[in-house]
Amino acid sequence: MKLSRNKIQNIIKTALLEDIGTGDLTTNAIIPSPHPSPARGEVVGAAVIIAKENLIVSGLFAAKEVFMQLDKKAVFKPLVKDGEKIKKGQCIAEIKGSLKTLLTGERVALNFLQRLSGIATLTHQFAAKVKGYDVKILDTRKTTPGLRILEKYAVRCGGGFNHRFGLYDAILIKDNHIAAAHGIKNAIALARKNAPNKKIEVEVKNFKELKEAVECRVDIIMLDNMTISQMKKAVSLILATCNLQLATLIEASGGVNLKNVREIAKTGVDFISVGALTHSARAVDISMEIIKTGYR
Repeated sequence: MKLSRNKIQNIIKTALLEDIGTGDLTTNAIIPSPHPSPARGEVVGAAVIIAKENLIVSGLFAAKEVFMQLDKKAVFKPLVKDGEKIKKGQCIAEIKGSLKTLLTGERVALNFLQRLSGIATLTHQFAAKVKGYDVKILDTRKTTPGLRILEKYAVRCGGGFNHRFGLYDAILIKDNHIAAAHGIKNAIALARKNAPNKKIEVEVKNFKELKEAVECRVDIIMLDNMTISQMKKAVSLILATCNLQLATLIEASGGVNLKNVREIAKTGVDFISVGALTHSARAVDISMEIIKTGYR
């Protein structure tokens, strides 16, 4: 998945419109424009964005876009790169431009940085827990509506991997699909008939469904909300029935947290999907401070 500049610009435009509306009342009241004395020119300033805790940074491009949409003359200088480990007190970026631009764009820029860096930081914690095992931490579609492209990017910054981006780019047969098709085998048959040459993943919640999925030779089997012991048994069953030419990949999902993710990795699954990466990540503490003002 590549970041689309047009999509990012539209997301930022919407966020700024939501926040500014008909105008920034406070900033416009405090900083006259134009300045009463033409000789002194426009009020300008410089600011720094600072990490208030240890984190993995993500979303610098979004923060830059906020200020650039407000003022094309603004200068946003990243001091680090997305995906880097940042220590508490470290400067993330410097911004120069109209003081009005800095004050008006502050909250929206920080909202994106705090949210995306929070996702990257949590993802990094999960990835660190499974280090040493041949398993990938995946995100899900449990994202903030309208922000999926950014949140899935943040997952990658934290060392995770993206599951399908939407309903359009992969087949994943879940419990309600199975109910609608009156069984796993029929759901898989219909998927193969109506979407030929597409890889098929199927979610199973018990061993009856697991055996049916294995018999159908699907590409990926998702073990949904199984216990550690059930996962171990399921992995053994799958590996015992597939061969090198028709190897079925295994995904664990449901109830995954930082306390149990390493035990899940030990079962031998290939993927561990974690909805919490995007639906429960805490926004990290990042602030912006004005360090200089003047005129131009």
